[in-house]
Amino acid sequence: MTVALVTGITGQDGSYLADRLTREGVEVHGFAREGATVAGSSLPAAVHVHQVDLRDHARVGSLVAEIAPDEVYNLGGISSVAYSWAHPAETGLVSGIGAVALFEAAHAVQEATGRRVRVVQASSAEIFGTPDRTPQDEGTAIRPTSPYGAAKAYAHQMAGIYRSRGLDVSSCVLYNHESPRRPETFVTRKITAGAARIATDGGGVLALGNLDARRDWGWAPDYVDAMVRAARHTEPDDFVVATGVAHSVEDFVRLAFSAAGIEDWSKHVEIDPRFVRPVDTAVQVGDAARARAVLGWAPTVTFEEIIEKMVENDLEQIHREVAR
Repeated sequence: MTVALVTGITGQDGSYLADRLTREGVEVHGFAREGATVAGSSLPAAVHVHQVDLRDHARVGSLVAEIAPDEVYNLGGISSVAYSWAHPAETGLVSGIGAVALFEAAHAVQEATGRRVRVVQASSAEIFGTPDRTPQDEGTAIRPTSPYGAAKAYAHQMAGIYRSRGLDVSSCVLYNHESPRRPETFVTRKITAGAARIATDGGGVLALGNLDARRDWGWAPDYVDAMVRAARHTEPDDFVVATGVAHSVEDFVRLAFSAAGIEDWSKHVEIDPRFVRPVDTAVQVGDAARARAVLGWAPTVTFEEIIEKMVENDLEQIHREVAR
């Protein structure tokens, strides 16, 4: 039986990955920080959850040695760019050095057992910061503009170094990807949940930051599929995972309110300086040609469909709460 280890298993991507792997009959172990709540509802009962702080390198190493996984998916770490500005040192320790401790532990298992351990690092488009080209691909210069991006860039580059040491580690450079399992601390879910509440209440205002920021948004289960494909491919590599289409935050707002039944969204939105980042990256749009050609991967859900699914879920949640 294949054994997989997923860090950050309670997050959006981790929960979708746990669902998929257990359906495949994989023995799944997950790392989660103490007190973490599961995105969505709950993890499959078969998942073995271990409470671990990624800064505790000794415990990470001992648990990885004990589990001896065939596949490792590093999805854990600080998930918010905004949080990283307020906590830059913590972000570096968790998302940067924590990833390297995991690579080292996986490499130790490989050396001890003599069998390949396949690792996937969940990297981020934030490593490109202000990119030197659009769209961005695996050859785009790495020059992050936030503590989050810098930590991810360190882990991304260290993945390459461990690959040169013989560890099968692929780095998937994930562009923005959403689903109903996103927490409301993310602007996308804040928008869809806000639109649903305003539509239900008949009024209200949603405070947002920069509406002009443009991002490449995809569907989270599609991006989980890309990571599984990368883990199981014959050769490890770096892969940009993106749709290749950029939309503005304003586009997201407009479609979310429309999906909730509100056509004139402008009177329900105000710009709040508190939500404007100190430095906002330029247009982020990825070129996933390598993932398409090498992994046979392609996105399956459109931008409009993602927003519709999220708003529908938020409206259903509100209706359930009212019915209680």
